[in-house]
Order: sequence, then structure tokens, then C-alpha cells
Amino acid sequence: MNEQSRILVVDDEASIRRIVRTYLESLGFEVKCIDNGPDAITWNRLEKPDLIILDLNLPGMDGIEVAARLREESDVYILMLTARGEENDRVAGLRIGADDYLTKPFSPRELVARVEAVLRRQRDSKPSLSRELMFKHVSIDPDSYSAITPQGPLHLTATEFQVLWLLASNAGRVLTREQLIAQVWGAEFYGNDRVVDVYVGQVRRKLQEATGEGLIETIRGVGYKFNDERVT
Repeated sequence: MNEQSRILVVDDEASIRRIVRTYLESLGFEVKCIDNGPDAITWNRLEKPDLIILDLNLPGMDGIEVAARLREESDVYILMLTARGEENDRVAGLRIGADDYLTKPFSPRELVARVEAVLRRQRDSKPSLSRELMFKHVSIDPDSYSAITPQGPLHLTATEFQVLWLLASNAGRVLTREQLIAQVWGAEFYGNDRVVDVYVGQVRRKLQEATGEGLIETIRGVGYKFNDERVT
């Protein structure tokens, strides 16, 4: 996997770029380092890396804005690096579409483990069932990674689609955060279950805006349930 995976590191600290590059290249990853947001957006557009390691605290265009711009045109996996301690910064990045985060100072070994876990998700990201799911308010097609409502398509990131697919595949059943993490993020996910709440919230908001219906129900203390009428 490693020799075929291209990683873009975006950080304005030369020491961080050097450490990250050294560890990743020692494992066979192809690594490109950039120190600013605009160049990262351009390089992603031209070279299409498999994963971007993105510092939030960039000069000029900060990491939140970079992530938002990336998400407008790409489903590239994003792992955020931040020296900030506030949860709001991490949640903002996840809401925009980042897939994981790591707070500085960090262990290079943990960074590598997170990178490998995200890329393993990329390899296994296609849902195993290829049949289309048809509901009253939304149709979900895993072959095209598309979700269509009567008002038009939902604009979902790859991870958001996987969350929707898993919930809809188990319509009427409650899925716990642990089940969602295991099947969407993988058993080796290193983050906390807050990431599940953020992504489910994003999917629920997009469905609500498109259909006017609250199709995802929170079961307090347990997890989430997808509620919509199946169409045969």
C-alpha cells in the first residue's frame, strides 16, 4: 500500500515537515511538503494525492479555509494537525470534512499509525453491498457514491456517504458509535467518538435541508437510527 500512496504535508514549520517526511518516506510513502495553503490547493488539484496532512495554524490562509476549499473540489483524505487546545477548532475542521486530527506535540509513530488507518479505509471504502437503497425521501447508490432526493443530489464527502450508507442499510435499527467507528473508520481508529457525532450531524443537516425531514434520530446514550419508508 505505502509505495502507491502519495501524501501532501502542509505545515509552515520546517522542523515538522522534516520529521513527518522522514518517517513517512522510511515506510515507502511518496511525500511532498508545502508551507502554505494556496500552494496546497493547487498541488492537490494537479497531482491528486491520497492524503493531505494539514496544519490548522497556517499564515495567511489558515487550515480551516484550506480544508473548505479542498472539499469544494475533492474527496482527498485530510488529517489535521493543530497546536490549538480548543475542541471548537477540531470540530470546525471535522465539520468541513477532515477525516481525523492529531494535536501537537505528537508522536511520529502515532501520526504514521493514523495515516495508515485512514489509507486502509480508502482501500476498503466501497460498501460491500452494491445494491441501491430506495427510500421515500432518498435513494442511495453505492456504485456511484450518490444520494438523490426529490429536490436533487446530496453533496456528500466520501466519509459522509459511508455514514449515510451504513445507517440506511440498517434502517430502523440503532447503531452505536462503536459500530459506526468500526465499520466506517476501522477498528484501528485512534480518535474519540466525537468524530461520529460530527459526521452524523453533517449528514442529518444535509438530509434535513434537502427533504425537510428528520431522517436520522439520536437515541440518547446509545447511538443513531435512520428512519425512512423503504420503496421496493
